[in-house]
Amino acid sequence: MDLSLLLVALVLGIVEGLTEFLPVSSTGHLIILGDLLGYNDDTSKVFKIVIQLAAILAVCWDYRERLIKVASGITTEPSAQRFVGLLFIGFLPAAVLGLMFHSTIKGLLFNPITVATALVVGGLIILYVEKRAYHPRLNSVDELRWTDALKVGFAQALAMIPGTSRSGATIMGGVIFGLSRKTAAEFSFFLAIPTMFAATAYDLYKNWALLRVEDLPVFAVGFIASFVAAMWAVKSFIKFISNHTFVAFAWYRIVFGIFVLATWYFGWVEWSEP
Repeated sequence: MDLSLLLVALVLGIVEGLTEFLPVSSTGHLIILGDLLGYNDDTSKVFKIVIQLAAILAVCWDYRERLIKVASGITTEPSAQRFVGLLFIGFLPAAVLGLMFHSTIKGLLFNPITVATALVVGGLIILYVEKRAYHPRLNSVDELRWTDALKVGFAQALAMIPGTSRSGATIMGGVIFGLSRKTAAEFSFFLAIPTMFAATAYDLYKNWALLRVEDLPVFAVGFIASFVAAMWAVKSFIKFISNHTFVAFAWYRIVFGIFVLATWYFGWVEWSEP
């Protein structure tokens, strides 16, 4: 096995785990890094599915007590049924629009230039949201109504554009619609579970023929790295936003996006273009 390929898998796995639940776009980072490292062939498509699965399993592990409680009470507890209903409603917009436009978006927008542009635009939107008066009316996921879940679900659908960030769209959408930062982040994590499992299953179905036994070591390294990094990132993120705004993430997006666009404009890096 090529050690350099294992190192690439380690780096991409860590990046996926660290960025999947932060408002900076994990998909965007993987597209840019994959292009820069030359790991953007057919095998890389399956690899990215595997490390994304690892990240969502890390969230399931972090919130295992809540999920087990919901699962055990789904047939008897109204609170558990209500929680599942909110996730289903929030999941619907991305599911329907994803089935309609998945192939078109992947064919046209999955490139570093689109990602960099979306990073900058998303960063500016976060700055705008943070400058507004902040008066949350919902301080717990249990306080959400079905209309709140649906609004956040439509915000999540915007993340089909690579570089937008699924967590960024849902969290900022939640804040705009009256959720506290912590509540918006936690609902974003929970909403990621059905959304990402569905996306992973769909992508695996579409790319099943690309699976090869010889790629298992690379996939294993990426999976473990992503799982561990995601567990750390989720816990650290919740602690961070309890006392901070999202401004730091906005400026990171803007600076990183402008840097990538500059390397493209001046010809310093030959990025894959639309």
